[in-house]
This record gives sequence, structure tokens and C-alpha cells, in this order.
Amino acid sequence: MIGKRLHVPIVILASILTAVPAFAHDSWISKGGFRGPKNGEWCCGLNDCFVVNATSVKVSSLGYVLQSTRETVPYEETIPSADGQYWRCQRPDGSRRCFFAPMMGF
Repeated sequence: MIGKRLHVPIVILASILTAVPAFAHDSWISKGGFRGPKNGEWCCGLNDCFVVNATSVKVSSLGYVLQSTRETVPYEETIPSADGQYWRCQRPDGSRRCFFAPMMGF
């Protein structure tokens, strides 16, 4: 009887742990099939993209200044964000693939 009681939680836990990686890459970014406006490269999903805190983004005449990476993303290289947050997608070397920003003025 004890063996059956332990079996159920273990099966549930194993199911949850194997499902989590599938959810991690299943975001609006990867579902949308977005490509970088400048290079046409796939932006990808949550494994390559992360939210940039709005307080660390400054708007300048040249584009968005990201304090964390000390880079300026030109407006023409920016993609509208579907969730109203700033997102930066990067390559394995840390260089930017895509940048998403909330739509201004709406």
C-alpha cells in the first residue's frame, strides 16, 4: 500500500519536470516566428531571450539605450513587443539578435 502511495507523487513529479522544458521555449516570441529587422535572423524564444527591466532602458534620439549591455538599439532595429515589455534576444556569444520594445504612443 505504501509503495502505491509513493508511486503516484513520483509519477506526477516526473510528468511536471519533463513538461517544463517544453513550456520554456513556447513563448510568444518563438510562436511568432520573429526575425531581426536588420539581419533577418530568427529571434527565437525564452531560451535566448530575456526581459529587460524598463527602468534600465532609456529613450534617446538614436534609439533605446540599454544600461545593462551599454548598447543603443536603433529604432529601425526594434520589433513591437506583444506583451508590453522590453525583451532582448541574444546569440550564444551574448551579442544581440533581436530587441522588442513596447509600442509608444498607444
